[in-house]
Amino acid sequence: PWEEHLAPEGSLAIDVVGQGPAWLRHTRFAAQKAKDAVVDRFRERDGTRPSVDLVAPDLRLNLALARDKASLAIDLSGEPLHRRGYRQSGVEAPLKENLAAALLLRSGWPAIAEAGGAFVDPMCGSGTLVIEAALMAADIAPGLLRRRFGFERWLGHDPAAWAAVREAALGRRKPESLGRGRFRGFDRDLTAIRAALANSGRSGVGDHLHFERRELESLPRAGEPHGLVVVNPPYGARLEDEGTLGPLYGTLGRQLMASFPGWEAAVFTGNPPLGRALRLRAYRAHTFFNGPIECRLLRFELRPETVEPDPETARRNRLEAARARPGSSMFANRLRKNAKRLGKWARKADVTCYRVYDADMPEYSVAIDRYEGAGDDAGRAFAHVAEYAPPKDIDPAAAQRRLSEIMGAVPAVLGIDPA
Repeated sequence: PWEEHLAPEGSLAIDVVGQGPAWLRHTRFAAQKAKDAVVDRFRERDGTRPSVDLVAPDLRLNLALARDKASLAIDLSGEPLHRRGYRQSGVEAPLKENLAAALLLRSGWPAIAEAGGAFVDPMCGSGTLVIEAALMAADIAPGLLRRRFGFERWLGHDPAAWAAVREAALGRRKPESLGRGRFRGFDRDLTAIRAALANSGRSGVGDHLHFERRELESLPRAGEPHGLVVVNPPYGARLEDEGTLGPLYGTLGRQLMASFPGWEAAVFTGNPPLGRALRLRAYRAHTFFNGPIECRLLRFELRPETVEPDPETARRNRLEAARARPGSSMFANRLRKNAKRLGKWARKADVTCYRVYDADMPEYSVAIDRYEGAGDDAGRAFAHVAEYAPPKDIDPAAAQRRLSEIMGAVPAVLGIDPA
């Protein structure tokens, strides 16, 4: 009974997704046949028929095909719901508004905002995270700026109920609670800052937001004792990008600690290995999808204990801990005996490169070669440690612990620089 949904003089559009059986491969043909069925219903009743309007129809239908099945739905949204109505100026790869809001919710922003905390995005792009944070803090419903929804010209629409809901949402707004300087966005790209200013001007909270062109290295120190910083740094589309983005993530980690001590932080990345370059210990990670890309939201408490040591210090600490374990001492004793016996032979034979250990103890299954350098490295001793692949029934963590015990013992026993 399409007359319950659309007036005879109204307009109609049908979107088709998916793929039907072999005889129904073309979505345009499927849309045409579905439209004919709706139109024939009206023509048979009173001789009139709705028109087709692909841009702003009174009723939009969604036809989804899945092999020999189809489902037909009325689109009550119209334009996608993530389009709040304030963003017209964009930059490359902008974050969708609904995803930005989801990241803020998962980062605990509502509670931080309720407690009066500030918000900063140090790589703000077109300002989506900052604007969404302000709208959320001011209790401004995300759809208030939209010109229309798909249901507004649907005959099943209840205008009075909708007006009441909308008025209630308007009454809850409290932009005055945002203050000034509490919401800030920075970016090195002046074009992005201009886009953020234009978008914030349309958001209804622009007077309370601050956007400024700044290099990441020159972020100002936060004046507020508590707040949330959320950032969506680039994560590269190719493997070679990691070489250039690693230093950027390292700088970001240092600046977060220097500029926002005591704050909460969240970094959203589609390249989780790059997150390690932050050198910050995340206390929680959440999975999101940015389009088809699986991403992680890494959450941090910006306190001194959150900072992880640099790789060389971490390696040294790990080997020192391994060297203190009983297994390392047992291995060191065997290696020491081998080195003493073979060292005498090597000196007599004038041999400077020889194998000093070869899986003598089954649980420490490595081959170790000692050799002396030449040229600029003349007079220096080196060791090459090659691990035999552990059997599949060996716990990988146990194999890694034994390898650490080996690596912790080798430098001292063979008199070699740990580097």
